[in-house]
Amino acid sequence: MTMIHHPGGSLADGSDPLHLTAERAGWTYAGLRVLKLEPGESRTIPTSAYEMVILPLSGGGLSVECEGELLSLQGRETVFSRVTDFAYAPIRSDIRIASGDGAEVALCMAKAEKKLAPAYGPADDVVVETIGAGPATRQVTKFFTPDSWDDADKLICYEVLTPDGNWSSYPPHKHDESTKSESKNEQLSYYRIGEAGTTNYASDGFGFHRSLGDAGDSNKNTNNSKKDGKKDGKKDRGGDETIAVGDGDVCVLPSGFHGPAAAAPGYSMYSLNVLAGPGAERAIESTDHPDHQWVRTSWASMPQDPRSPMTSSEGSRP
Repeated sequence: MTMIHHPGGSLADGSDPLHLTAERAGWTYAGLRVLKLEPGESRTIPTSAYEMVILPLSGGGLSVECEGELLSLQGRETVFSRVTDFAYAPIRSDIRIASGDGAEVALCMAKAEKKLAPAYGPADDVVVETIGAGPATRQVTKFFTPDSWDDADKLICYEVLTPDGNWSSYPPHKHDESTKSESKNEQLSYYRIGEAGTTNYASDGFGFHRSLGDAGDSNKNTNNSKKDGKKDGKKDRGGDETIAVGDGDVCVLPSGFHGPAAAAPGYSMYSLNVLAGPGAERAIESTDHPDHQWVRTSWASMPQDPRSPMTSSEGSRP
């Protein structure tokens, strides 16, 4: 099993757009909920075995109460409008989320063992990086990665924003083993599609996501010429799958190589990536697919797309 695609709305829970537990995903650690709060509504959510990040997607003016702490979140109009602040809630606690004007809120979840303290993450402190080059240029918003946030047990999350026509999650890579150079993590990716050049969502927009499965015999071909595109030997892709993703879709990535994701011309792409695994320390080391690892060296001679980064804590770029 290499990838499971859940179209937008297929994991809805009542009025909430998405509710994906680790059990429903078919694995051990990672999950995601998206709550839809009406104006003036409040909701109490028990975290149970999950540590959570409360991440505003659309709407703002949120209050989050947890373990006697009251945290106020400014939020954002859409995921394409700015980098947002967020809150962390530990296992075995109740969180009360209230919205004056209404909001969509993501609860990034990972089953954990250590109980830590609730905390607030300011938008101004979130690390935003532009990675790749040329048509593979994209923004990575590292709001809850091991190098940007220490106080978590298992949960890792970050956002990727891809300008229309560009590629992200490239080269294809995997993280389904625990080795010296790779950390085993389950991953799910939640997509939002936007109208290029605006901060609006595009309900009819789309992009693509590819999963290559296992490398098979491709390790034998890594020394072949890339100029003529010829390779010796036979490959077993182990489950090669390419799908169109729309606004609100989720891809579950339990094993094997995955990537790239491509934003169709005219539509920008956002993905919220939630990862967690069995390692004693949080880490996101991965292994590039041997057929495509070479592409990284080509970036040295390419300029980065000036459209990235697309957002910051101050807002979106024109």
